[in-house]
This record gives sequence, structure tokens and C-alpha cells, in this order.
Amino acid sequence: MLIGESTLNDCVFGDNLEAHEIDVVSKVLQELDRPMLYSLSPGVSATPNMANGVGNLVNMYRITGDDWDSWEDVEAHFNVSRDFAAANLIGAKGLRGKSWPDLDMLPLGWLTDPGSNQGPQRKCNLSFDEQKTQMTLWSMVKSPLMFGGDMRKLDGTTYSIITNPILLEINSYSTDNREFSYISGTEDLRSSNHVLTRQTRNLKEVKAEASHVPSLTSCRHAEAKGWTFNFDGRKASRICWKDKYLGRKSKAPFCLHTRKPLFTLEDKYSYKQKYQGKLQLLANETDDSCLNASPIGKLSSRETKRMSFSHCKLNEDQIWELNQNGTLMNSYSGLCATVTAKEANGSGIRSWIATGRRGEVYLSFFNLNPGRMVISANISDLAKALPSRPITISSCKYTEVWNGNDYGVATDTISIAVDNHGCALFVLQCN
Repeated sequence: MLIGESTLNDCVFGDNLEAHEIDVVSKVLQELDRPMLYSLSPGVSATPNMANGVGNLVNMYRITGDDWDSWEDVEAHFNVSRDFAAANLIGAKGLRGKSWPDLDMLPLGWLTDPGSNQGPQRKCNLSFDEQKTQMTLWSMVKSPLMFGGDMRKLDGTTYSIITNPILLEINSYSTDNREFSYISGTEDLRSSNHVLTRQTRNLKEVKAEASHVPSLTSCRHAEAKGWTFNFDGRKASRICWKDKYLGRKSKAPFCLHTRKPLFTLEDKYSYKQKYQGKLQLLANETDDSCLNASPIGKLSSRETKRMSFSHCKLNEDQIWELNQNGTLMNSYSGLCATVTAKEANGSGIRSWIATGRRGEVYLSFFNLNPGRMVISANISDLAKALPSRPITISSCKYTEVWNGNDYGVATDTISIAVDNHGCALFVLQCN
């Protein structure tokens, strides 16, 4: 059977949603006498609510910016994957069947540089552990798997990752796919990676402290509203994020010092009117580093959230405007700043869980931290995330996919040391 694919790539999803256009194309495809796959992109600032409105009209839709071979891009997919799974959008109703959130292609193997029309000319920049993490997450999320490298130069390591039979089984047939929150993590001071028992652990507890993390989001999102001027006497010298949005973990508000853009004589007449009422934002009064954001063009996954400080220049990506509704908009990207409270160390571990078609349970651990971590889960907690399983699970026989080890039966805890940016994937047979 011949299956075609129709893809709308530009300005119809994410920040530039064109629901009417999507609906028209979907109706045309339904009238064809052969199957068609309807895919949407890009996915910058895509939300579950947005997908609920068009998911039944298509088969797949991007939910992130462009994914390239950097750890920051891989890491950027964890939160958005969690949110779309929690909204029950994995395998929801779609055009002539189901629809799937799309995490973008797998940038593995032999690649071209972003934005280049030449090549391919280089190897993937991700480490072996990072590549396994990406393939494992994509499979657990049931994202469409599309290889983004040069098939003519496919090496054995890359081939073994993208053709792993258990990962393909998970991606194709698993159900109940979701993030598993019942895990704990501790820093591992040893040099080997293996499953641990309580008697052999040599661990250091990680003490996490809350910190302010600025990032970018769509100005339409409620999470973008929370900025206000902080007055020093009669002068508005700082812009601060309202502390109530950060919860109890935050002890002090996150503030940025303001200044008007500094014009040269050459710039004064051409830029002064354009930047009237707009500001540059500094980390402190004495520094010459300004907050900047990414452009609105073809954003990578990490760039949709990236914010940084760099030497102050008269560039639009360093120009901000505080609106009356409490949003702080960047002039170049059109996105708005937001602030979250993030734990410095303890939040860097994640886990996903799913049920196999033969009753097996798939459990994955991910270490997003820069150092080795021991990640643990209690057997008794597994059923809490699996509505199709019995009320209680007392024991599980389990193996690990990437190292191939059979660890026998666990009745209490599954615990393994995971390298930085690495993962573990277990197949469990539980009673």
C-alpha cells in the first residue's frame, strides 16, 4: 500500500498557529482515496491546549523547536514531553486514526551544521550516553522516529542505537506512557556504573537549594505575567518578578536592573524613536552585561527557552519592554521572559514508565546532572502510575536494556548508578 505524507512546515503551528488552514488541508486529505500522513511544524511554544484544538485533524505535530546535537537541545524536551503526556495526547485521536506529539528528528551519525546548505561534514556532537538518552526518551514518549543523519555513512554504533529492538517495541506498542515521579536521587562518589544494594552504597546526599531560573515563553501564556517595576525612591531602577509566582522555595525576588539604551551620535536619530520606552536589563548596576534572548526565526529546542547575559550592545535581542499586563517582551524574538524556582541539583533526575503489550513494564531513569547519580524507585510505587495494572505490585524480575544485565527479582527497590547525561532502561516482569 502506498502511503503519502503531506507536511506544512512554516508558520501554521506553535507561535503562529493557523487553525483554519490546518482544518482546510485536513478536510482535503480525508477525501483522498489513499492514506496520507499529515504533519505540522514548527513547534515553538506549542502547548497541550493548542494541540487539543488541532490534534484530531492531523497525525503528528512538532512540540519543540528544531532539535540539534547538543545536550541543551536534548534536555529541553523533558518538560514538554511530560506536559503533553499528562494531557493524554500521546496516541490521541487523529486524522483517519491517531495523532502523536513529535519531538523532531534524531540528529545522530553524520550531520550537517545548523543553517548550512553544505555537507554532511561532521560527526554527531552528543556523547554515547547522551545519544542513548535521546533515543530512550523519544521511544518512551512514542515520538515519531525519524533519522536525521546521512544514511550513506551510518556507523555501527549509531545503527545499534536507532535499531534497538526493545526501544522500537516500546515506541510502537507500549501504552500508559508518562513521566514517573516516584524516584529519588543521590550523588554517587564511585567510579563504576552498576545496580546497587543498600549494603554497597557509598553515596553523598544531594542538598538542593532553590534558585531563580529565567527563561522564555510565549507572551500569551499566563506564566509570562508577573513582572513589575521596583521603585527606588521615585525612580524605577529595577524590574522584578513577583515572588508569589515562585512559591515558598524562593527567599528573595528575582530582579534586573534597568537602563535606557545607550545611543551613539550616529545611532541617536535612527534608533531613539524605535526604542522609545524600552529598556536594557542588567544583572547588577555596575556590570556591563545585558540580558539577551534568541531570535524569532528557526529556533532550536534550547533556544526557545534560552536566556543569557552578554556585553551590552545596541542589538534588538537586548531590548525589552514591560507591558501593562505584567509581561516582559523581547523586541527581537517576540517572546516574553518568565522565572521559575529550580532546585540546583535534586531536580536533575527524571523517569518515565510504560506498559508493554505482553504485560511487561518499562521503567527508564534519566540523569540530567553534570555528575554521576544513583537513581532509585520503590517497587510498591510502580502501580501508582499504571492504571491498567493491579492495585499492588510486590516483586519484579528485571533486566537493563543498555548493559544487557539480568538483575533477578527485586522486592523492595530498584536502584542504579547512572552517568551524567545518561540513562537506564529496565524491562520488568511484575507480580
